[in-house]
Amino acid sequence: MTLVDSVDTLVLLGDLDEFEKAVKLIIQDVQFDSDIIVSVFETNIRMIGGLLSAHILTEHIRKNNGVMLWYNGEMLEMARDLGYRLLPAFNTSTGLPHAKVNLRHGMKDEHLKKSRETCTACAGTILLEFAALSRLSGDPVFEALAHTAMDALWKLRHRGSDLMGTVLNVHSGDWVRRDSGVGAGIDSYYEYLFKSYVLLGDDKYLVRFNRHYNAVMKYVSEGPMLLDVLMHRPHAKSRNFMDSLLAFWPGLQVLSGDIKPAVQTHEMLYQVMQMHTFIPEAFTVDFQIHWAQHHLRPEFIESTYFLFRATGDHHYLQVGKKALKTLQKYAKVPCGYAAVNDVRTGKHEDRMDSFVLSETFKYLYLLFSEPQDLLVDVDEFVFTTEAHLLPLTIAQLGNASFNFRQSGEHNVLDFMRTCPNSNRFLPETVRKPLRNLITGSCPRPLSGKRLRALDFQGSNADHLRAIYDMGITMVSLGDGKVRLFHSFYNAKSPEDGEMGIIFMQEMLELTKMQSMNQLAQLQAVAYALDNNSNDWIALMAGPSHFGTELAGERFVEGELIISIPFRACDGPLNSADISGKILIVERGDCTFVSKARLAEAAGAIALIVCDNVPGSSGETQPMFAMSGDGTDDVSIPVVFMYSLEYNKLGAVLKRKQKMSVRLMQMIEFKRWQLEKNSSQPTTAKKLYTTEDIIDPVSLKKKDQTSGSTVSEMESWTEKVQKGGDSSPGNVATKATATSESDEFKEEL
Repeated sequence: MTLVDSVDTLVLLGDLDEFEKAVKLIIQDVQFDSDIIVSVFETNIRMIGGLLSAHILTEHIRKNNGVMLWYNGEMLEMARDLGYRLLPAFNTSTGLPHAKVNLRHGMKDEHLKKSRETCTACAGTILLEFAALSRLSGDPVFEALAHTAMDALWKLRHRGSDLMGTVLNVHSGDWVRRDSGVGAGIDSYYEYLFKSYVLLGDDKYLVRFNRHYNAVMKYVSEGPMLLDVLMHRPHAKSRNFMDSLLAFWPGLQVLSGDIKPAVQTHEMLYQVMQMHTFIPEAFTVDFQIHWAQHHLRPEFIESTYFLFRATGDHHYLQVGKKALKTLQKYAKVPCGYAAVNDVRTGKHEDRMDSFVLSETFKYLYLLFSEPQDLLVDVDEFVFTTEAHLLPLTIAQLGNASFNFRQSGEHNVLDFMRTCPNSNRFLPETVRKPLRNLITGSCPRPLSGKRLRALDFQGSNADHLRAIYDMGITMVSLGDGKVRLFHSFYNAKSPEDGEMGIIFMQEMLELTKMQSMNQLAQLQAVAYALDNNSNDWIALMAGPSHFGTELAGERFVEGELIISIPFRACDGPLNSADISGKILIVERGDCTFVSKARLAEAAGAIALIVCDNVPGSSGETQPMFAMSGDGTDDVSIPVVFMYSLEYNKLGAVLKRKQKMSVRLMQMIEFKRWQLEKNSSQPTTAKKLYTTEDIIDPVSLKKKDQTSGSTVSEMESWTEKVQKGGDSSPGNVATKATATSESDEFKEEL
């Protein structure tokens, strides 16, 4: 493909010997009878376009330079052969071609049976090559099918906005993606509308281009930036980044005569290039990297070339020089020029697309060349989207279309756009106000402190207002769960919309982390089967986002007491009964953190909140983590139990009247049980705790600094064994010691 795609570049370079050698290789080695699936769009612009351009230039140099007299139209025949192999893709009810086709079996390939979708650019970037193929070969089928596809696309535009989407169904014509811009998925459709008018002389394509162009400049263009909108809601932005393919747009604006906005957008792109060394595959509205790859694309160089040709401003020669030196310094490798995987690191990909030789270097060479140095007059040719050359004389070979000015379909105003006189135009006056566009806005200061997903509290009114301004809607699903929806156009401002996108990305990451960490966060409410038993049972419980975290080797043990009133929303509670115990309350009537504050004020050492939904269970529902209100003033541990788990605990409590439990991490409980089960009788390991082991305030303070360590526990155990300090300090932890005698147990 690279051989065919880049062969016409050799003619512009003046290397006819290498060109002749390449043409012989193509005729000798290239064939298309292969059982492979190819892109109709890419095969057309790279292969058919490359073959036609090479054929046309061969005929040109045969006539004018007296070389390659042996050539007998072989490449034109190859292009026709390949064109026939693409025709099955056009067998759709709408006339829009499928995105892919098998070169040997057409659409009968098993992998293509479910083919439904294509992009606007894929269906709308056929006409130049197919029209040239029909007019050079004498077979009208190619041009007829390409015209049908263009007509079908025109009928599918949004009649209110005159905008196009990016992806559609080839059978029904329904839009799959309604994003509308000038970048990926739609770019060359606009280009081929205008160039079809130039090459074929058909007014209808100028009319269509003007209608689309006016819509783009009205809805998509924002100063030098071009931001995608929704075709059916053109005032709503659909994304907050731009892709590098839109860099072709200034060049197309130059060809259509609208140079001022072309200068503005090109200047913005040039500043992005200087900021990141290369133009990233996509960048945000504040010019930060969105996709970091750079595939040595030609679009920016193409626009630079056309702006220089239109204005004669040597600034564009300096831009080209900068781009060339950057390629030489950062992309050149021993066997070619490597795509950049990440513009931030300069890491290469083992990849060099055919367009690097076909377009990027072709436009660079044309930028610095003088017209008299070229073997062909490029003003007599139209450049396809792959920079292949098709002569304007093709229009003289026959045109089956008719003059739309007589059809009554279009208004005379569609022809009123005129071209400014570029000889009196000074691009510097347009560029100057944009000189600090990026340095003056990047990084863009955000309005106020941005709310992070990690800090978000669903019960905080300020937080709810903040996400509403970001365009985020929160829908309650019951059981304390919510679902968030984000819409950019619902945001208070574009800046708020961008913050909303960042917030949602952070929330997704938090959700992933939560799924991964659920087992580690799962809490246990453990109790002994009876007063004399060493067998313990653990019931599942969920954690809270406030209070002391029972992580690692920390636990709380104490006697249970049920709150009166059960929901514990009205205080104060009875401190005499609650002090030093683990309080049980029911969910409802007030926030979790309110219950925790009342429990702590009454002297409780921990809080268990049981669910108020009958039949709920941790076995069938995801782990529930209680949220706070943003004020971090609770020091006791708080856990949540679903109804079925609490019912089991309540049944035991009712039977025993007086009962102690231990709150700890479930994973630590499992580890503790394993240690007990694997211990030998003579050296049985036992878990010991003291009555006053919990000091929640100090525990939290310790947790925020360094926490307890193995060495701390070991040293405390040694002290106890030696008869020293019998307290582990104010850190809730567990210690393992070897029991030698009953007397030692009593002492501990």
